[in-house]
Amino acid sequence: MSTKEKIQEEVLVEELTSLNNEIILYNDDVNTFDHVIETLIRVCNHTSEQAEQCSIIVHYKGKCTVKTGSLDELKPQCTQLLEAGLSAEIV
Repeated sequence: MSTKEKIQEEVLVEELTSLNNEIILYNDDVNTFDHVIETLIRVCNHTSEQAEQCSIIVHYKGKCTVKTGSLDELKPQCTQLLEAGLSAEIV
């Protein structure tokens, strides 16, 4: 019979805690595509293509992550989205 050795490895897991937050934009029946696109460009610094794609995803899927980053960075952006009449939250 042979002896099997069990090797135990220590694995260091490093997490990026500063980028774990996301702004989720939700669909509504109030805002137009143009308003959502213009707001995403202004508030989240999206390109027109990014903003258009996000608005389409929100329309068909009901929600979309529109920005990721630190909580301190996302709070003012989420506030601006809410002030523009959009439905959004940070998760």
